[in-house]
Amino acid sequence: MLNPSPGTVDPVLIFAALGDRTRLALLNRLGDGRARSIAALSIDTALTRQAITKHLHVLQDAGLVASLRVGRESRFAARRETIDEARAYLDGVSRQWDDALGRLKAFVEE
Repeated sequence: MLNPSPGTVDPVLIFAALGDRTRLALLNRLGDGRARSIAALSIDTALTRQAITKHLHVLQDAGLVASLRVGRESRFAARRETIDEARAYLDGVSRQWDDALGRLKAFVEE
């Protein structure tokens, strides 16, 4: 099993955070690189600001978003590097499966 590198976010936290449709939708909205306030993220949604805040904190704890203070409000932005870490983790899992399937194929063909 792959282990996270020192200084990286635990993949379990990343994938747990991504395992919720609301959080995926929020991350998708932040995917354009623009930082947005909770009020801006609540537009066109049935979610309360409190619910959005809760989901953003889960994403932040997983390292998927970062917050910054602008005046009295917090703005949130996606952290591309954590998405890249998740992708690298999945690539490693994929390589492990490819290697295992290659060994199985070689065994069957012997």
